[in-house]
Amino acid sequence: MFPTLLGVAVVVFVLIRVVPGDVVELRMAGDRGAVSEEALAQERARFGLDRPIWEQFGKWLWGAVRLDFGTSMWTGAPIAEEIKLRFALSLQLAVMATIVAVLLAIPLGVIAALRQDTWVDYVVRVFSIAGLAMPSFWLGIVMILVLLVFFRWLPPMVYTPFWVNPVQNLAQLIWPALAVGYRYSAVATRMTRSAMLEVLREDYIRTARAKGLVEKLILSRHALKNAMLPVLTVIGLEFAFLMGGLVVTEQVFNLNGLGLLFVQGIVHRDYTLVQALVLIVASAFIVVNFLLDLMYAWLDPRIRYR
Repeated sequence: MFPTLLGVAVVVFVLIRVVPGDVVELRMAGDRGAVSEEALAQERARFGLDRPIWEQFGKWLWGAVRLDFGTSMWTGAPIAEEIKLRFALSLQLAVMATIVAVLLAIPLGVIAALRQDTWVDYVVRVFSIAGLAMPSFWLGIVMILVLLVFFRWLPPMVYTPFWVNPVQNLAQLIWPALAVGYRYSAVATRMTRSAMLEVLREDYIRTARAKGLVEKLILSRHALKNAMLPVLTVIGLEFAFLMGGLVVTEQVFNLNGLGLLFVQGIVHRDYTLVQALVLIVASAFIVVNFLLDLMYAWLDPRIRYR
């Protein structure tokens, strides 16, 4: 985990400085020639951009270890404060969308596998393929239009934290969670169906049936737990992606999350902000993969880490 995070930190720190232009020119120059070179040099010195790359990296990395990402080069506000509210919003949306995806994917995938090549299987497959074909932001636009045209109601457009007003918070986030969750349940549904079909053909399933075990017990204890390994991988990676990859969906529902903050930081060449965001999203991927590894050992007794 730690070498991967260090590698991500090095790569993003170097690559973001390869991009032409910098935040000082964007902030001060505006029209070309409007600001003197001396003023630009002073501003770069204030941000520490005149120091050697290795010194800048060491200072930033030491601050990141202490969860101190410095101040934004564009707004001048502490990055921790810029991220705090947006992180809570993106995390809640990712959790809700994942719950929706799991509640849809696992039952539908199991039913489709048990009723293979029947009309039930075809309906589930059409349902999942439709989810893959429809972008989540387009589905969100359709949801808003339906609520407006048929029910004369729109979800709240101003984000309210859950601990302030749970009802208003859920009234706003349930719709993007449904749009995004349906989109990502399609992948998990197909994976669940394929994994269940493979497991149901194993010898130990036939042996359990030959011994006279109840079908429900065979499915829950023997088939489903073993089929969940690839499904968990898909769901976990999708959850980590949702933390910073919903730029368009956030704009459709007027959500100021990490995805939108990513775009703003890149447009403004805000080195410190982009570095912090990339490191946070990379940490989410790494932690999720670590937890998935632990769940593998819990689901499958044959897997042990020593």
